[in-house]
Amino acid sequence: MDETTKKTVTGATDSSIPVTETWLRKHRLLYNGATRHPFILSIRDGSVDFSSFKRWLGQDYIFVRSFVPFVASTLVKTCKESTDESDMEVILGGMASLNDEINWFKKQASKYLVSLTSVVPQNANVKYCRFLESLTSPEIEYPVAITALWAIEAVYQESFAHCLEEGNRIPQELQETCERWRNEGFGAYCKSLRDIVDRCLQKASPEVISKAEVFFLSVVEHEVEFWNMSVGGV
Repeated sequence: MDETTKKTVTGATDSSIPVTETWLRKHRLLYNGATRHPFILSIRDGSVDFSSFKRWLGQDYIFVRSFVPFVASTLVKTCKESTDESDMEVILGGMASLNDEINWFKKQASKYLVSLTSVVPQNANVKYCRFLESLTSPEIEYPVAITALWAIEAVYQESFAHCLEEGNRIPQELQETCERWRNEGFGAYCKSLRDIVDRCLQKASPEVISKAEVFFLSVVEHEVEFWNMSVGGV
């Protein structure tokens, strides 16, 4: 994260407003950069280059396989540190769906003739996967890890939900892709994660809140770089 971004991060929040809402208001332009990225908008308006979509497909398959160990490590932290048993159930449910997600990527790759065994991780993906690996460290506090998990899932949920909002002209072939992350079940999962984050941070120290905000912004930055990569960046 660059120094300019770091300087915008503080632990101060209005106690009457959930922490996540405070962040989303404070960093709205940055967050919109991830959830309203030109790649997403091109899907929504039907102008998407399918070579970009296939690039995203292969790279995201690699990312999801790196995402699994991170979610597993967060589940372990939940079991050790959470004071609410329902947290474990929420994260376990999300983790169980990842097997279906991996299989979905394989089916889509077959449909679009993308050889997943031949996909070479691009720089943005390598950096994002290294970031995920850093989050598995025992030194990463549970509120920080769950914040990152929520942010990663929320960006996808909001991005693909936007694709299906009124007035869209998405290609019929991509309807299923958008529905995968727009569906009510995934939306409810993201809301549950956000509720966990707000509850954890309500009890956290200013230092942990500040650290969680830094990692929230890091996720947003990595997501933007991932979308950039999909449309031809590195």
